[in-house]
Amino acid sequence: MRKLAAIATILFWSTCAYAQDRSITVASTTSTEQSGLFGYLLPLFTKEKGIAVKVVAVGTGQALDIGRRGDADVVFVHDRVAEDKFMSEGQGVKRFDVMYNDFVIVGPKSDPAHIAGDKDVADALRKIAAAKAPFISRGDKSGTHAAELRLWKEAGVDIATAKGSWYREIGQGMGPALNMASSSNAYLLSDRGTWLSFKNRGELAILTEGDKRLFNQYGVMLVNPDKHPDVKAKDGQAFIDWLISPKGQDAIAGYKVGGEQLFFPNASH
Repeated sequence: MRKLAAIATILFWSTCAYAQDRSITVASTTSTEQSGLFGYLLPLFTKEKGIAVKVVAVGTGQALDIGRRGDADVVFVHDRVAEDKFMSEGQGVKRFDVMYNDFVIVGPKSDPAHIAGDKDVADALRKIAAAKAPFISRGDKSGTHAAELRLWKEAGVDIATAKGSWYREIGQGMGPALNMASSSNAYLLSDRGTWLSFKNRGELAILTEGDKRLFNQYGVMLVNPDKHPDVKAKDGQAFIDWLISPKGQDAIAGYKVGGEQLFFPNASH
């Protein structure tokens, strides 16, 4: 009897420990973390569902590669072309829209390229290239970096041949890129969410915004457990379901900095 009781006790405590240790890994873009969004959202999710979330905040390209290796349960990113490729490879179960914001071009208030107020992002980039005005590129295969390269192409600028000392690729996230631009009075493409949360602005200001080509959609996908058996599919899907639920969408809409909303929910079911 004592032996049975001891076994029962071990099983009980093991079950409790397991329940307390429910966690998932989310590979995500740096903007969701550096904007402060995850710091606001994740405690709400964990409190409601009892599932802790470990975030690996990297560029979108790296986040998708982490998913491809099966080292994350969920990927939460913002490059639709790369996301569709991930899905076509069978690496994800289903993709959901979650929210959007937009990109902006920030630069020094002195504005040597004279782009302030220009609503045409392609025109603004052509002016920056023509002036050889300092420009910071993330250069990290992130969603923002991919968007920047697409915009240069739409502007008719072959950045691979046009770049010189004025164009600097740093291979880092949005926060470090903004710090670099601030310290060197350079232009750069930023997601609005991280910009609004950024404190070290120096002489930087938003100079170009509002072009529909600056739209920035975020999507979320469960990593395919058929390809990666270690994926915590049930808890990962619970996180996705919460994000796209009315409660999760309201939480996203409720996150503000200085009274300004950073992300706009638009989940599709």
